[in-house]
Amino acid sequence: MASNQQYVPEFKLVLVGDGGVGKTTFVKRHMTGEFEKRYDATIGVEVRSLPFHTNLGKIIFNVWDTAGQEKFGGLRDGYYIGGQCAIIMFDVTSRITYRNVPNWHKDLIRVCENIPIVLCGNKVDIKDRKIKARSIVFHRQNNLQYYDISARSNYNFEKPFLWLARKLVGNPDLHFVAEIPVMPPEIQIDQETIDYWKQNTEGPAIVADLPDDDEDL
Repeated sequence: MASNQQYVPEFKLVLVGDGGVGKTTFVKRHMTGEFEKRYDATIGVEVRSLPFHTNLGKIIFNVWDTAGQEKFGGLRDGYYIGGQCAIIMFDVTSRITYRNVPNWHKDLIRVCENIPIVLCGNKVDIKDRKIKARSIVFHRQNNLQYYDISARSNYNFEKPFLWLARKLVGNPDLHFVAEIPVMPPEIQIDQETIDYWKQNTEGPAIVADLPDDDEDL
C-alpha cells in the first residue's frame, strides 16, 4: 500500500563558533523548532529541527548546537560526522571570535569535506562594532557565503538557511513561500543602519589580518 505521507528531506546542519557568540539564541528564534536534547558519553548536543516551506516543498534542517561544549577544549568528531552543511558564527563585537574562525573551519572540513558553509557575523545590532564589514574576508578566501546577522532583531535570520537550502537541493531558484515563524524581535534596527551595512558589505574587501589593538577596523 502506497503511503500518503510526503517525503520531507532533512539535512544535518552543524553550528559552530566560540562560546557566547549567540549560536543558541539564533537557533531558538525559530518558533516552531522542536527542541530536543541528546546526551552521549562523548557528545553533549542540543538538536533543534527547523522546518522551512519552499516552492519545492517542505525541508527540515536538524541543527546541531554545541550547547557550550566548545568551552571544554574542542568538539568530538562525532559532532561533525554526517554533517551535510554548516554555519560558522562569530561576534562582530569580539575580535577573538573572528580570529578563531579559521580553527573552526579547519576542524569542520577535516571531517565534513565539500559541504556548503555559511559564515555569520552576529550581534550587528550592537553599536560598538569591532569588526567592520569590509575587514571580513575569510569567506572570500575559502569559498564560503557570508551574512551579517542579528539574532536579537531577527535581521537576516532566513538568509543562511535559504543559501544552504539552494546549495543542498541544487536549485538556485528555490525560495521560501511562507513567512518564517520567528519570535518577535527583542530590539529594532532602523533602515538607515541596515542600508549602511549593505553598502559596506558590498564594497571592496580589505585583505588584512586583524590587529591586536583596539583601533576600529
